[in-house]
Amino acid sequence: MALAKVIPRSVLADQVRDRLLEGILSGHYPPDARIIETQVARELGTSQAPVREALRGLEALGVVEITPFRGARVRRPTRREILEAYTVRSTLEALAARSAVPRMTDADVADLAWQLDAMRAAARRDDGHALAEADARFHGRIVELAGNGTLERVWRTLEPFSRTYITLVVPGADPTWSADLHAPILAAIERRDVDEVVETLHRHFEEVSDNMARRWPDDEPPDPNERPRSRGNP
Repeated sequence: MALAKVIPRSVLADQVRDRLLEGILSGHYPPDARIIETQVARELGTSQAPVREALRGLEALGVVEITPFRGARVRRPTRREILEAYTVRSTLEALAARSAVPRMTDADVADLAWQLDAMRAAARRDDGHALAEADARFHGRIVELAGNGTLERVWRTLEPFSRTYITLVVPGADPTWSADLHAPILAAIERRDVDEVVETLHRHFEEVSDNMARRWPDDEPPDPNERPRSRGNP
C-alpha cells in the first residue's frame, strides 16, 4: 500500500506552530511584533491555510493576538497575567515533584545539575536566550519525570507564555540571580527530600513573582470589581 504523498493540513499546521513558537521563544518575534501570514508561508514553503491554523493555536496558548484586518502579533501580557501564570506553575510543579523525586535516578539528578551549570554559564556570558532554554529544560525535566501526561500538557501551555516574556523582554534582569535561584531546588532533590523540594519550588516562584512585580510595567487598568487590600492582607 502506497504512503500518502500529501501531508494532512492539521499536521502541517502543528509543524508551522512549532516553528513560530520557536521563533517567539528565541526572540526572533519579540512582543508586539507582527507575524505576517504571507511572509511565513513563503519562508516555510507552504500555503497560508496551515499558517492561519498555527496562529490560532498560538492564540489559544496566549502568546499571539489576532485582530480583524490587522493580523497577528506577539502578545505582551499584563503583570496580572504573568503573576497568575506563575501561581499556577508553582502548583503544577509542586504536584509534579511529589511524583517525580521518588522516581529520579542518579542520572536524572545529574542532568538537572547539568542544566543548572548551563544556566550559570549562560549568565556569565550574559546570554538570556541560553539561560531561558536551560531554565525551561530544568523545570520541564521535573514535570516530565512525574510521568503524568495530563499534568505535563497543562504545564506546557503555561511554560512558553512565561518564558517568552520574562526572560527576553523585562528590563533590569539579573541572569546570575535567575540561575542561582535554582540551586536550592537542586540541593533538595539531591537529598531526595520531597517536602523540601515542594517548599523550595513554592519559594522559587514567590521570589520570581515578587521580582517581576517590581520590574514589569503595570499598564493594566484597575479591576473595578476588585476590593482594595489592607496592608495586613496577603
